[in-house]
Amino acid sequence: MTASAADTNAERAVRRRQQDDRQPGPATLAVTLTVLAALLVVSATAGLAIGSVQVPPGQVWGIVTHALGADWTTPNWSAARETIVLDVRAPRVLLGAVAGAGLAVVGTALQALIRNPLAEPYLLGVSSGASLGAVLVIVFGVTWFGPTSLSVAAFAGALGALLLVYATARTGGRITSARLILSGVAIAAMLTAVLDLLLLTTDRGNEARAVLAWTLGGLGGVNWDTLWLPSAALLLGIGILMVQARNLNLLAGEEAATTMGLDVARFRARMFVLLSLVTGILVAATGPIGFVGLMLPHIVRLVVGGDHRRVLPTAALGGAVFLIWADIAARVVAAPMEIPVGVLTALCGGPFFLWLMRRDARRNTDRGGA
Repeated sequence: MTASAADTNAERAVRRRQQDDRQPGPATLAVTLTVLAALLVVSATAGLAIGSVQVPPGQVWGIVTHALGADWTTPNWSAARETIVLDVRAPRVLLGAVAGAGLAVVGTALQALIRNPLAEPYLLGVSSGASLGAVLVIVFGVTWFGPTSLSVAAFAGALGALLLVYATARTGGRITSARLILSGVAIAAMLTAVLDLLLLTTDRGNEARAVLAWTLGGLGGVNWDTLWLPSAALLLGIGILMVQARNLNLLAGEEAATTMGLDVARFRARMFVLLSLVTGILVAATGPIGFVGLMLPHIVRLVVGGDHRRVLPTAALGGAVFLIWADIAARVVAAPMEIPVGVLTALCGGPFFLWLMRRDARRNTDRGGA
């Protein structure tokens, strides 16, 4: 292929991208972000108020502002309610917001990097790899890295699983949707089998029960001392991805990206490491929570378009709101028993995944007929 032909193809790819992703105006984005930010405040308030002990929203705000040093309110609540709001529910709500935002942006970036609308940490085996790494630490009591041993092992497992899936699906320099999903399902199944084997062979009942509860995904057990690491991972991930948003946009066409000076292979490698780091730390904190990274990017693109400078912050807010409400539902649907939040996200994400597959199949059929 000559240089002029390559340039022409690159220009056509860019034009197709611009036609497919007609962006709403700045006012639409501003309204969307404002609404989501308000919903996040409402959701956090609900998360602090709803539970086995109901706390009125006004009292919730009074407890929170009093803890922050505000003197405008007179404490009219019991010490027990203050402990429930500040020490039990507040870390859980914040972890839900952090994990939801993180999984949503990771899913958004993976779909751009692999150019596959079905890409998501859970479906690609990344969560399974992180889970296996974390379980190895729990079962064998590994403490090589001190308090961060669980997160380090989860990161290593996530990165290894992602690279294995990518290498398996890549044939002749190309990746198809079918190969990618099949590779992810196969790798996830193998890693899950190893994890189950560990559960069956361990003779320590406490560790086995802890691992089983953890693998279902949930936000319980978090405290202020452990919240800083997933929060730092989220800020790092969003910060770098926002800086690289233009390059993520260019990946819509590899020829166009190369023509514009992007080293696609090196860029993908760096992003894979970053996304594995974020996913590993989040999974270490919450267990594997699936389908958040699949649903939110698609829903957000329907509202703000395909530009990642718009999609990433919107998906982060949407993911935070979604997971907070999923956790609220997990606490109240079968009260006093608590349903693992990963079960509820799977119940939502499974039908969404099937709908997405059928939609893409119809589009491919229409294009073939045209």
